Amino acid sequence: MYIIIVGAGDIGAQLLDLVTREPNDVVVVESDEATANEVAQRHDCLVLNADATSMETLEEAGADRADAIVSTTDDDATNVMVMLLAREFGVPSQVSVVQNPEHMRLFRELEVTVLENPEHLIAEYLFRAVQRPSVEDFMHLAGGAEVFEITVGGDGPIAGRTLRDADEADVLPDDVRVVAIERDESALLPRGDTEVREGDLVTVFSKRGFAPEILGAFTGANREATRA
Repeated sequence: MYIIIVGAGDIGAQLLDLVTREPNDVVVVESDEATANEVAQRHDCLVLNADATSMETLEEAGADRADAIVSTTDDDATNVMVMLLAREFGVPSQVSVVQNPEHMRLFRELEVTVLENPEHLIAEYLFRAVQRPSVEDFMHLAGGAEVFEITVGGDGPIAGRTLRDADEADVLPDDVRVVAIERDESALLPRGDTEVREGDLVTVFSKRGFAPEILGAFTGANREATRA
C-alpha cells in the first residue's frame, strides 16, 4: 500500500512503526523540523518537513496515487483540511484522529474514518475498569448500545446453561445477544444448543449497555448491582 501519514507525534510515530514493518510505501508529512529529521533517521521512508494543509505538499507526497492518508495531528482544523485536500486528490481511504468529540459529526459528514481522541478513550477505559471491573473490553454503538467482553463467573445464572435454556428461563433480556465465545484458545460461534461455561470469555451485544442486571447474568447479580 501507498500510505501518507500526517503528523509524527505520539500517535503518528506508533503508526509509522507498524506500517513500516510490512512492505508499504510510506510518506510522512511533519511540520516540526526536529521531529521530521528524527523520523528520517529512524525509518526508511520519505519524510517531508512541510505543511500538510498545502495542496503542493500533498502533491509532492504523492496523494494522487496514495491508497490511504492518515492525519494524526492534535489540531482538528489541520486534520479537517488534510481530509478535504485528500478528497480533491481522490485518496480512497481517509482516516483521521478527532480531538474534540463535538467535531466528530463534521468528519463523518466528510465520510472520513475517525478515531476519537485516544487520551479521552484511555480515560474512559480506566473509568470503566473501576466502574465495571468484570468488563474486559467494550465498544460504543449508536443509541447507547454496547458490545463488550466479559468472563462468565461461577455465580452467573447463565453458567452451565445452553443459550436456548437461558432464553427460555429469561436469564438474558430480549435486547441482549451472545455473539461469540472464547474457550480454551478457540473461538466459538454460539447457537441455541451452545452451553455457556464458567471461565468462558463471551462477547455480548446489549442495546442498554452495561445495565447491572445484564452483567449480573454473567457474573452474579449481587456484586455488579452494588457497583452500579
